[in-house]
Amino acid sequence: MLYLLNYIKGYLMERLKSFVTSELVLGGLVVLLSLMTAYSGYEGAMADSKQNEFEIKAQRELTDATAEYLTANQLIVYDYQLFDGAYTADDAEKAAYYEESYSPALAEAIIATPDDPFSPAYYDAVYKEANAMFDESDTLYAVAAQFDERGDALQLVLLVSALGLALVAWASLLKEGSKVRVSFAMIGIVAFVYTIILYLGAPQAVAPV
Repeated sequence: MLYLLNYIKGYLMERLKSFVTSELVLGGLVVLLSLMTAYSGYEGAMADSKQNEFEIKAQRELTDATAEYLTANQLIVYDYQLFDGAYTADDAEKAAYYEESYSPALAEAIIATPDDPFSPAYYDAVYKEANAMFDESDTLYAVAAQFDERGDALQLVLLVSALGLALVAWASLLKEGSKVRVSFAMIGIVAFVYTIILYLGAPQAVAPV
């Protein structure tokens, strides 16, 4: 009975080796790994391109936000000067002159909180545009980072698939029954399965609309 089991086991192993190292299997692996190599390379290049695109957009937005922030600072200084001028004016006409030049944010703050016009609400209103642009810049940088992570993951897919392709192609050149041919064929199959797992596990990156 034990002899029969060993015989069946040996027979099945030989059949498996023969199947794995057959021209059909090796040829199929070459095609599949070639497709995976080409596709992961293309996807990786597209991810890198998107990363660069969103980093440029983020940098541009950050530059505009910084300029807007500096403009807001100047506006605050100017409002303080106008407010002091109106407060220290020696007649109503001069005070009115200063008050007419208030920024919309200061004019609204005086109506809302006359005892504390330079309240946090005033600063929020003045910096609103700059803060929105800073937030947009952070969002764009985050998207660029997502594409960077996806590109790195796809580079690993490309590396593994290319390695598997090289081994399978080499195996197809060796004579049948060679232990190296069997080993390379098995590694090629493992490499193909692993590339599928890596590709499916690659981080997704979605460009904002």
